[in-house]
Amino acid sequence: MKQAAEAFAVSGWMHALSGLVERHPRFWIRLGRLETALLRERLSGVEIRAPIYVAGLARSGSTMLLEVLARHPDCASHRYEDFPLIHIPWLWQQFLRRVPRRPARAHERAHADGILITPHSPEAFEEVLWMAFFPWLHDPGCSAWLGADFAAAEFEQYYRMHLRKLLLSRGAARYLCKANYQLTRLEYLLRLFPDARFVVPVRDPAWQIASLAKQHRLFCDLERAQPRTLAHMRRVGHFEFGLDRRAVNPGDTAAAREVMTLWARGEETAGWARYWALVYGALAAALAQHPRLRAATLVVRYQDLCNRPRETLRRLFHHCRLQAAEALIAACAPLLRFPTYYQPEFSAGERSLIAAITEPTRRALEAFASTSTEASRARSAI
Repeated sequence: MKQAAEAFAVSGWMHALSGLVERHPRFWIRLGRLETALLRERLSGVEIRAPIYVAGLARSGSTMLLEVLARHPDCASHRYEDFPLIHIPWLWQQFLRRVPRRPARAHERAHADGILITPHSPEAFEEVLWMAFFPWLHDPGCSAWLGADFAAAEFEQYYRMHLRKLLLSRGAARYLCKANYQLTRLEYLLRLFPDARFVVPVRDPAWQIASLAKQHRLFCDLERAQPRTLAHMRRVGHFEFGLDRRAVNPGDTAAAREVMTLWARGEETAGWARYWALVYGALAAALAQHPRLRAATLVVRYQDLCNRPRETLRRLFHHCRLQAAEALIAACAPLLRFPTYYQPEFSAGERSLIAAITEPTRRALEAFASTSTEASRARSAI
């Protein structure tokens, strides 16, 4: 606990500056537009080509996939050092390049899961932009499902320019994003970017629920000990666990409220199981109904990532249309393995409950994952 608290100590300047960004979203949107105007000529030659989105419920392996993909020289993603001035990526990078800084030292992130990070590590910060335009997205009482018919012209123009500015500041060709909440926005993103590539990690429900519950306890303790941590989690748009845990609503308000009720009653296992089935169930339904979305989406099983890393990474890079990745696969494959620092500790009754709630959705996702694997093998054999 002490080590995790030290890893997630929010400095005074970070707390103050991120508070300004949170309280005055329209000011920062205007500042982002001013940056765009200053870069208009440079941005004219920047193209958004096949952006890559990694989106799955927390603790599904999304960070592992992000870190692998971020190593590819074509990819640019948000980094830890980008927060809190997400709205002005180019100007902030110019500032960081000019100020003297201590050499970055890797340390274990606050999740205490063995993943080492530095200020240059990729991270999920895109949610700051979405919350600035759509503050209701994290209200369990409101549907957060954005389908192909959703339209928000102001946001869309701003978002496209933001991606182009990030690509410009990194000197990269492809935008890469890990954002778990994008699971509820895939259809909308596919309308914005018809060549987008989606990667959805999914994990055995019992293991994923055990990990979610572990992280929830850890972050509750951290936030009680350090109130700045709670504010930081809200400001970066992470409501997956901690004292302000919220269920994202993928279009079923009654089900989202039921999850919140179960958690409030202390029925953690049942709440997490229903949440897993709710969110991944909505995804499975969308994939079944929309062939274009299905073609753009690769479902990656966590067990495949750990048991067959080379084959799985080849499928990943092929789906994302990233070339010359063999050396990267060889370097990353040995690092992908099952966690050894915890085991699910459910009773027989809890395991039965998890299976009963999640099994229909798990089977549906298995079918999509199997189809993706067979299609990839067939392409490799041609």
